[in-house]
Amino acid sequence: MTGPAVPFREIVLKVHSRCDLACDHCYVYEHADQSWRTRPKTISDHVIAKTAQRLAEHAKTHALPSVSVILHGGEPLLAGPARLRRVCEEFGSALSGVADLDLRIHTNGLQLSPRYLDLFDEFGVKVGISLDGDRAANDRHRRFADGRSSHPLVLKAVELLRQDRYRHLDLGLLCTIDIRNDPHAVLDALVALDPPLIDFLLPHATWDEPPPRPGGSPTAYAEWLLAVFDRWQEEGSPVPVRLFSSVLSTLGGGPSLTESLGLAPTDLVVVETDGQLEQVDSLKSAYEGAAATGFDVFSHSFDDVAAHPGVRARQLGLAGVSETCRRCPVVRSCGGGLYTHRYRSANAFDNPSVYCADLEALVRGIEARTSAVTVSPALTDRHELAAEQHDLTRTLLAGLHDALDGRGGARWDEAWGLAGVLESSGEGAAGLDRVLAHPYTRTWLLDVLEGLHAERPGAVGQALRLPSYVAAAAVRSGLDLEVPADYRDGRLFLPTLGELRLAGPGEAGRARVRGVGEGLSVRRESGGERIVPRGADSPEWLPVRHFTVGGALRLALDDVDPYRDCFEAPAAPRLGRAEAESWTEAVGRAWELLEKATPRQTAEAAESLTTLTPLVAGRNTKRPHGYGAVGLMMTGDGQELALALLRGLRQTGLRALLDVTDLHALDGAWEYRLPWERNTRVPFSGLLAGTYERVGLSFLVPGFLDGVPEALDMMDGAAEPTVGGMRLLRALRDEVRGVHGTSGMNILMNAVEHEPVR
Repeated sequence: MTGPAVPFREIVLKVHSRCDLACDHCYVYEHADQSWRTRPKTISDHVIAKTAQRLAEHAKTHALPSVSVILHGGEPLLAGPARLRRVCEEFGSALSGVADLDLRIHTNGLQLSPRYLDLFDEFGVKVGISLDGDRAANDRHRRFADGRSSHPLVLKAVELLRQDRYRHLDLGLLCTIDIRNDPHAVLDALVALDPPLIDFLLPHATWDEPPPRPGGSPTAYAEWLLAVFDRWQEEGSPVPVRLFSSVLSTLGGGPSLTESLGLAPTDLVVVETDGQLEQVDSLKSAYEGAAATGFDVFSHSFDDVAAHPGVRARQLGLAGVSETCRRCPVVRSCGGGLYTHRYRSANAFDNPSVYCADLEALVRGIEARTSAVTVSPALTDRHELAAEQHDLTRTLLAGLHDALDGRGGARWDEAWGLAGVLESSGEGAAGLDRVLAHPYTRTWLLDVLEGLHAERPGAVGQALRLPSYVAAAAVRSGLDLEVPADYRDGRLFLPTLGELRLAGPGEAGRARVRGVGEGLSVRRESGGERIVPRGADSPEWLPVRHFTVGGALRLALDDVDPYRDCFEAPAAPRLGRAEAESWTEAVGRAWELLEKATPRQTAEAAESLTTLTPLVAGRNTKRPHGYGAVGLMMTGDGQELALALLRGLRQTGLRALLDVTDLHALDGAWEYRLPWERNTRVPFSGLLAGTYERVGLSFLVPGFLDGVPEALDMMDGAAEPTVGGMRLLRALRDEVRGVHGTSGMNILMNAVEHEPVR
């Protein structure tokens, strides 16, 4: 096992090793490991103090911002208020000034009283209570040794915890599943108690001791949980359910929210009443000594335990699951199941979960029930995609303001205030929107934020380009608002408008800019006002040129923006007038070819494309930019230019989706052989990007479809795609079905046959 051990952020502290219930499904007393019989009933002062010291050392060594201590048993309330106070005081003192302390207790609730809750309120101890549902469900397992029901006392504890003075301590309810119970009755009973969270737990089982399946169904537990899920959805999801939230999170590309699912590495260690350090408690279900490490708090640090092979095995993520699980498309959501549930005496834990079929059916079932409402609207509505892109840019600008934290000084504050003035009027807000929507505004924002994060010299100076963006927005709005902005090297660039030449090379200063009719009013600090026409090139003004394609689509030919150099090939320098005319004419002809060959794609592109930037031959470092920009290298081959334009549109479209929604997760965990380049292996993202591009280009050259069906099949069976990613794959299959033979290629070839080479 390679790589550093994951530090522990959570310890389970056994404060009492006996219980006042005789639950027949308890992994501590009823399963394989019976080591509880030799433990002290109550944790000693010495063990408490030494454990607190070890945890403080661990937190300090790893610079942990916070740690959790879960008081457990047996039944932890049997330790008594005085002993629990000692625990709270000792850990609070040891962690003071080292890390925030999150104290919790998991209890059956039978002993809970105001005396305990007042103590917990004093130290901020959150309380989780075990309850298996209505009385019939709870009494199936949670009874006293003499057979009496525990249900009334548990309800009394829950009601006490729900009082206004204690409600802030409520962690929620833990419910162990029994498929013989009515799933609707169980959920209704738990929801009626208005907990902040419900946590459904599969009963601990292994391949040697499989879970009961009264009806014989291999997916009985999934069916039970999906019945709960359906009821939960029908009622409007009245209470968070951790299991469902975790599956929904992973389906959307997010993390697992529970240890029992997902691939997150374990960061938990157990301290027994005698100071023995053990692995996760559920391992006691596997075999005698399964949780043991041979370490204790007196002679060993938590780092010693973190390096233990058994602990490391649960920190390997995808590499720690069985080969069967690695090949399964739902592994990202189920994570191979709880480690304990994989045990088989013949080969230890190198197996899928004994609940494997249930977990797959549960994930698939939740996905089928929710995909229509959980898919990002940006995947199905181009207008929504544009809106989300704009929101992202505004969020980045707000993030930059926060990241500067005053370092921008008076000039940033002045520009920020003027942006607020623009926002207060319809015309001003529209002008600001236009400038923020410019694709290379995003490049500027990301570049500055990266620089600030890396403490790069000059990053604050880059941020102080904000006044030029505000000035451009003011000019576009038509408002009579003068905006001060700094020029550098004799030049002031106004995004989406053009570049002002205000002084000689190397000179810097400040100018005040406002719009005047069809021109600009510019006042330098040393000099009078000048009116600069915006329409054409002049010695002091290089405008962003615009041209029309397809008879209606007006595009910017941006060869001046200082942040336009963000493509795989370098940005070309400013084009001369003749060069610009030749360039725009060639692009216009390429656009016409696209309209004939692939009218749907071209019409969709016309709704988002705003900016084209000329490129030159060479290699460049590709950087992010906003929605609507394509870089093009001029070529005399009309077909090649049309393909390059379509390729750029496809790449821009996919990148825009990835900006606002997760299409895949765990990228790089697997590699795939490209069907059209058999010797090349790529991560999922590379396979998706290549397939997305080739499907689009196949409308012009059907040969690009070669290998696409195979790639789509690989991605359909992969673990990486999210619900949104699967929706995109279905859309790609629809596109493939829309390619009609070689019609696109024929149209293109006929159109370019007599085109002169330039």
